Amino acid sequence: MLSVRNLSKTFGDYKALDQLSFTIEPGSILGLIGQNGAGKTTTFRLILDFLQADEGEVLFNGHPIGEADYNFIGYLPEERGLYPKLAIEEQLLFFAELRGKSRKEIAPQIEGWLEKFQVKGKKTDKVQTLSKGNQQKVQLIATLIHQPKLVILDEPFSGLDPVNAQIMKNAIIELRQSNACVIFSSHNMDNVEQICDQLIMLKNGQTVLHGKVNEIRESFGRSRLYLEGDYTDYHFETLPGVAKVDTHQANRTILHLSDPEVGKEIFQMVTKDGYIPMFIQQPPTLEEIFKMKAGAENE
Repeated sequence: MLSVRNLSKTFGDYKALDQLSFTIEPGSILGLIGQNGAGKTTTFRLILDFLQADEGEVLFNGHPIGEADYNFIGYLPEERGLYPKLAIEEQLLFFAELRGKSRKEIAPQIEGWLEKFQVKGKKTDKVQTLSKGNQQKVQLIATLIHQPKLVILDEPFSGLDPVNAQIMKNAIIELRQSNACVIFSSHNMDNVEQICDQLIMLKNGQTVLHGKVNEIRESFGRSRLYLEGDYTDYHFETLPGVAKVDTHQANRTILHLSDPEVGKEIFQMVTKDGYIPMFIQQPPTLEEIFKMKAGAENE
């Protein structure tokens, strides 16, 4: 279990992190979101003891993280750190040995790891010959090959196409199944929403949201109504409780509701003649919440 309690860090007059607290149980995934400069990378560096906190503590399985614990930690930094002229195999063996594994133990596993992550290249290829996406997958393998129990991923989806992003998502979900504690940062709200058990949103170093993803969304009310069909004659914008109407291609309409109860009235209106292709009333998406809570309009 990873426990972070009242963690704070200041650089000069700048408060990079202010009283951050959370717990990650084994087999649980926490997503850390926020704008650039919100304090995400600082949080990771404090957890790993790369930076010294002004106050607060970080406990891994009940004790401060020490040198012996690093063999059980996997860290994917935002600034990737591979050796471009080294072969993939030698690279992975090197990082595994840094984490207490032997070449004899790891070498037979490398082909399987490359196949699992669909790395386009042979284990004898130099890293510099790989595409950016494949280099990123090699870096992730180096992060996981020693089977860590605490995994910290800083922007793991950055620069990945949809196929490779799905491979990355599958790998993170597998970490949950292996009972690891996982924390990652991302600007892709869909990924956070799909795979996280809980999330924290930071703004200027302060926690503005913390909880389970579904519970956070529901706390904003079911204020989005999605319709499919031709409703040009309905004039939804005149209804009390409808704040905004967005009309998109393919006869899709999104209603922004100031009063979710008006959804019942709209349902009666649009179904009076029978079947309609789509009627969905749900909370704002995580991306919409991010813009509301962390975006410029919330300054």
